[in-house]
Amino acid sequence: MTSSEERLGTEKIGKLILSMGIPTLIAQMINLLYNIVDRMYIGHLVGPQALTGVGLTLPIIMLISAFSAFVGAGGAPLAAIAMGKGDKKRAETILSNAVTMLCFFTIVLMVVFFLIEKPFLYLIGASDVTYPYAGAYLRIYLLGTLFVQIVIGLNPFITAQGQSKIAMLSVLIGAGLNIALDPVFIFVFKMGVRGAALATIISQFASALWTMRFLLAQKTSLRIQIKYLKLQPKIIGSVAALGVSPFIMQSTESLISIVLSSGLQKYGGDIYVGSLTILQSIMQLINIPISGFTQGVQPILSYNYGAGKIDRVKTTYKRIITITTVASFAITLSAMLFPGVYARIFTDDIELIAVVKRVMPIFVAGMLIFGVQMGCQTTFMGLGQAKISLFMALLRKVFLLVPFAIVFPMITGNVMSIYYAECSADTIAATICGIVFLCNIRKILEKGREK
Repeated sequence: MTSSEERLGTEKIGKLILSMGIPTLIAQMINLLYNIVDRMYIGHLVGPQALTGVGLTLPIIMLISAFSAFVGAGGAPLAAIAMGKGDKKRAETILSNAVTMLCFFTIVLMVVFFLIEKPFLYLIGASDVTYPYAGAYLRIYLLGTLFVQIVIGLNPFITAQGQSKIAMLSVLIGAGLNIALDPVFIFVFKMGVRGAALATIISQFASALWTMRFLLAQKTSLRIQIKYLKLQPKIIGSVAALGVSPFIMQSTESLISIVLSSGLQKYGGDIYVGSLTILQSIMQLINIPISGFTQGVQPILSYNYGAGKIDRVKTTYKRIITITTVASFAITLSAMLFPGVYARIFTDDIELIAVVKRVMPIFVAGMLIFGVQMGCQTTFMGLGQAKISLFMALLRKVFLLVPFAIVFPMITGNVMSIYYAECSADTIAATICGIVFLCNIRKILEKGREK
């Protein structure tokens, strides 16, 4: 066992949370720059129609990421639990099977989306004005599918070893390169949205190389092993059981984007679809830093739960939930108070800014308390509670938000109802998640003591 693994079970929780959580928080913030920088350049210098077009590709991008999360977020906690039990062979089998699964998903996703790209974009809200931008961006982005799968799907296995700084660097390399290449391809070579997409996939390629280099190195405690690449049904089943929750969380973001975009196009038009691109970017600014932090500290929960150190698990999840709740409230409040400031990050179009200023305080209001769900959901995932995690993932998006987004505007005939749907679903889901957590956590921890 390496010193990085040992400290998960011995180092002071406060110090461990900071050392594990901050690097992954930074990494996720940097990763967010991939899309944020693209939208900033495109919105200001190409135009609002191009911004809307690129925003329409988000459901597909999120779905590609969902398959990565299925493997990474499903496999990495299991690998961490196995390492906590001293079972390195199982941990490396999980990692190696994850590589094979990611390669399979890459092939399927590229074929499917290249075939349905145009009709799908029109289905989710593209118009004759915005489709040329959406199609041009997406066709290039799809060429980098494998790189996305590797970076998002395998990085959690680096964090699971206690190497959160290495995981941060893999993202930092790509994001830094993307920031540098965007203006070169967009303006120097005059490639517009195609340049933004090309800069993104080159940057992801660099991150993927770094990730693979680390996971294949001899000194790495958890390595990809060729002999374990052959898929094992039991391993796939275990990864799928836990990975289905983050998969649904990510893929339903795609579903939500489709439902919201089509509804906004129907009841409002291109300007409201354009507002969604900005609003979803702001939601990412709220969610992703917190998600990055929880991703970093989740191995602390998994390792100590596997090692039977329940007191350390309790201390960890209490601090996680406190941090996520406070952070979500503070960031969301700033977005509600200064919507125009956030809108101007992405556009200087006066009409679009006016729409965003009117709808943002409504759209993001539920995020004031959503940190409760993020902290509780992380704990469920870290403790291997696949069924509860799946229910929580389905609750907010499938059971609440999608029906609300469809029914509310049908009743009122008003485009504003779609923004209220998001707020309502977030508030109800966070409340229910907190109640479920309080009712189940003691029983889950008792099972951990018996292992």
